[in-house]
Amino acid sequence: MAFLPLKIPMGFKKNGTDYECSGRWLDGNLVRFYQDSLRPVGGWQTRVSSAYASIARSMHVWEDTSGSRQIAAATYNKLYYTSSGGTTTDITPSSLQAGNIIAAANTGYGGGNYSNALYGTVRAENGTYSEATTWSLDNWGEYLVACSVADGKLWEWQLDINADAAQIANAPVANLAMMVTEERFMFALGAGGNSRKVQWCDREDNTLWAAAATNEAGDIELQTNGQIMAGVRTRGQSLILTDTDAHSCTYVGPPFVHSFERVGSACGLVARKAVATTDVGVFWMGKKNFFLYNGSSVQEVPCEVYDYVFSDINPAQLSLAWAMNVSQYGEVWFFFASGSSNEIDKYVAYDYREGHWIIGSLIRTTGADSGVFKNPLMVDVSGNVYNHEQGFDYDGLDVFAESAPISVGAGDDIMSVKRLIPDELTQGQVQATFKTKFYPNGTERSYGPYSMANPTDVRFKGRQIRMRVTGAAFADWRAGTMRIDATTRGKR
Repeated sequence: MAFLPLKIPMGFKKNGTDYECSGRWLDGNLVRFYQDSLRPVGGWQTRVSSAYASIARSMHVWEDTSGSRQIAAATYNKLYYTSSGGTTTDITPSSLQAGNIIAAANTGYGGGNYSNALYGTVRAENGTYSEATTWSLDNWGEYLVACSVADGKLWEWQLDINADAAQIANAPVANLAMMVTEERFMFALGAGGNSRKVQWCDREDNTLWAAAATNEAGDIELQTNGQIMAGVRTRGQSLILTDTDAHSCTYVGPPFVHSFERVGSACGLVARKAVATTDVGVFWMGKKNFFLYNGSSVQEVPCEVYDYVFSDINPAQLSLAWAMNVSQYGEVWFFFASGSSNEIDKYVAYDYREGHWIIGSLIRTTGADSGVFKNPLMVDVSGNVYNHEQGFDYDGLDVFAESAPISVGAGDDIMSVKRLIPDELTQGQVQATFKTKFYPNGTERSYGPYSMANPTDVRFKGRQIRMRVTGAAFADWRAGTMRIDATTRGKR
């Protein structure tokens, strides 16, 4: 056999054993599949160094009426404004109630059922967690509006760097979240301490919340067995997510003002920030899967990296999970804390145009899509704000993709490989390493790395072969279909 093409479908697969994923990309970091080629994701460059004193969990970007670009970010105890030029101002209300940097286990008194185990013992099933503090951030016209889940009040900042955000008059308190609809209503979600209640102000007036025949303010208690988690705008309507189901909201005018409909069940949102709006609908992370609301119904998103996420996510830090749209490439990125980590350290991203997944490791705590700014923005644990998808510097992190085992026929014949025929655009900015085994649980041997600049003589054999493609730093490389000069040598 000569010139066996290693044509591996786009996207990663990490469900089941390595052998079950045969012929697919199995592992990788900071790469994507775009326009039929494997390539690196864009790198990042510092936009603002140490902008925030603690870990930012929420970010919002918008333009004011003069066209100036604005950035808002929030931590467990602070609300910040960062100008497009990089100047950061603390606009925290003096009376803000601080929350939790990370989720904290409730133990002892109030942490579970009375007399269940010893006082102060963490109870995995009966105990509860105080969630990490996140914020709802939006703009009311050109003004910033905000709500911390730990504080529950509705705040407004009117672009005055000499003044802090101020509490919105007459607005409900003890809220879980907030959003602004396309029709210019502000929604208080979990309003007044009622985890199922949605209350809205009069149209165009966020200080008028008392319903009357002369205005369009009002409220409703959703028929759900869960609690409201978040609300987002989507095409022609709003979507409210609880931890168990999903409800659409459509403006219908007086006397009812808004129509609410349950559009999905058993699809609850796992964390308040783990939802992103795209051109094709709203994507979010559930407790055991990913979901899409396409404007009419909720669909489960097929996930070929299910085990990578849900077998590894830290259950104590679910509230840290967050999502963002990277519209330039048609991807929704989901970040989460893995294993025993108490901070975000991994991501998966779904390419909603091509229908495949990418995976990797990256510490980012919040972010915002491009649009207002040229590049997506993300923040690390030190409060540094980065322009992403800019350049090809990755702070020393590995950029690679590695396949699952590739076999000939039924996998019982031995392959002898003597030559590599590369398919790489930038001629030498990519290296390939091959790993061989004679049996799935046998000893693995590694060969290379080999340059991808020219056809290269190699010498290795095995019943199954894995290929690892590694990119050089500061290079926008492309890798296509590699070929190997392989000959079958029988079964022994």
